[in-house]
Amino acid sequence: MTDAGDQSLTIGVFARRSRLSPKALRLYEANGVLVPARVDEHSGYRRYDESQLSDARFIRMLRRIDMPLAQVSAVLGAPRADRDSLIREYWSAVEARHIRQRALALLLDSTLSIGKDDYPMAEITIREIPEQLVLTEQAHVTAERLPQWIGQALWRQHEHLAAVGGPAGAPIVVYHGEVTEDSDGPVEACTPVDPARAAELGSPTRIEPAHREAYVTITKAQVRYPDILAAYDAVESWIGRNGHTIIGSPREVYFAEFETADADDPVIDIAFVIAGD
Repeated sequence: MTDAGDQSLTIGVFARRSRLSPKALRLYEANGVLVPARVDEHSGYRRYDESQLSDARFIRMLRRIDMPLAQVSAVLGAPRADRDSLIREYWSAVEARHIRQRALALLLDSTLSIGKDDYPMAEITIREIPEQLVLTEQAHVTAERLPQWIGQALWRQHEHLAAVGGPAGAPIVVYHGEVTEDSDGPVEACTPVDPARAAELGSPTRIEPAHREAYVTITKAQVRYPDILAAYDAVESWIGRNGHTIIGSPREVYFAEFETADADDPVIDIAFVIAGD
């Protein structure tokens, strides 16, 4: 109810009319999403203006689609003409996340159904890799940002190496830590450089030591996350079954032009560094 001569609403009345609980209203106040019009400095009683009811009801609908409070606040703070695009942008991200999660669930179901050691995958083999000088760039990125970062980092390196005759081999992406929705690597992009022209670069380089690696080749269609996880699991499982030991970070070798490749074209090797005999 309201006090005599006061047209503002108590938190109880406002909660009832907005169909939000007092607990929710306090949460929204604490996060700066919906702040009472007035708070009595002596009693602490909160008062809301009736004009705030429309925002409260709008917030209730946004929360029903699981929009985080930070994004709710951004939508409320935006001009009305921009709110629709912000909501569409949020929902597109929700649908994309759902697609990734559904694909991962199907992969997990398939893996559990046929047994961890029986991934449907191309032949896994071993090769010897000579020492290479590589241009290097590292970053911490989660799975969502990873494809964009890889493309940009390798493009930067390709452009930089154009002045010294171009890359001296296939680009490599090395995973020094787990990359998921919650873990951010780090990840390293490397492009081989002609050692004779390295002094002309003026950019970070390092020696990639000679090593032995077990690898499998996958198509462009199989690169999609989370399908690519099956390739990593297949190689790692094969290594264990055949008595080898992993001694280095897993990596992807980009031996083909990814953007112009068809879905069934081989484009990437998934490799693990293993101990020599």
